Amino acid sequence: MKPILPFVALIGVLALFAGCASRTTIHGVPDPEPKLKPLWTLTDPSILNPESAYFDSESNTLYVSNVAGGAVDKDKNGWITKVDVLTGKVTAPKWVTGLNAPKGIRVSKGTLWVSDIDQIVSINVKTGKILKRLKIWGAKFLNDVAVGPGGEIYFSDMVSGYIYVVRDGRASVFVKDPEAELPNGLFVKGNSLIVSSWGIGMNADFSTMKSGNLASFDLKTKRKTLVSNKSFGNLDGLESDGNGGFFVTDWMVGKIYRVDAQGAVSLIDTDKQGVADIGYIPATKTLIVPQMNTSQIRAYTVQ
Repeated sequence: MKPILPFVALIGVLALFAGCASRTTIHGVPDPEPKLKPLWTLTDPSILNPESAYFDSESNTLYVSNVAGGAVDKDKNGWITKVDVLTGKVTAPKWVTGLNAPKGIRVSKGTLWVSDIDQIVSINVKTGKILKRLKIWGAKFLNDVAVGPGGEIYFSDMVSGYIYVVRDGRASVFVKDPEAELPNGLFVKGNSLIVSSWGIGMNADFSTMKSGNLASFDLKTKRKTLVSNKSFGNLDGLESDGNGGFFVTDWMVGKIYRVDAQGAVSLIDTDKQGVADIGYIPATKTLIVPQMNTSQIRAYTVQ
């Protein structure tokens, strides 16, 4: 999320971020009415500054990463919580502990991968045991995680601007955005890596000179093309909508957008500042929204 010194100071006190987002507009177009139907809201001691929510169909489990404090604090105070996605009830409060500030999470072939400031941690899904902590030298703020078609693991560093990849247990730089955008959310679609960016030219208050958008990087050529037809926010969470488009969150103003298959952007809901790395279950049209600042997980049916 941002320039190192002010970022550390501000993120270290996440509670101060709260405050209602206003009904603003996208380039002069009024916000439409919300298109999400509430299912459940989870408030629990085991949910503390949740950054990412991911549903794994094989284990039938919703995994939630909890920063539990400062987003760059190496305090070993972060953890992963397991939740029943149907009821919104916690099934394992602190399933995996000893993490620092865990953020993006994905499951691949029985292994849960989670980014943790400057390392990628692999966890056995069946046992909950940490398999390995892979140090990423030079990383400043590792964020979202995505799985490639060959099982490779992609992850973003929003502060440095790099996107990394792990293949056969080794990490390397996949790409650095040529336009100097700050990569946040990741999603692999076919042979492309879709990236939601925070924007360009970040200020001390984390606003940017230019808003972020969605872009696509070819996994082989690394060629970049735009996905959204406009720049529209300080973008964080990114998930496929199951219809060729994507759901995207704007962390700074608490908005949730849909970008359709043609790149058109529409608002589907307004929340408070802090909506982070969302999860989505296409089969039930269930959108899972972590709220970092209020320490809640909310589930909705997409209308």
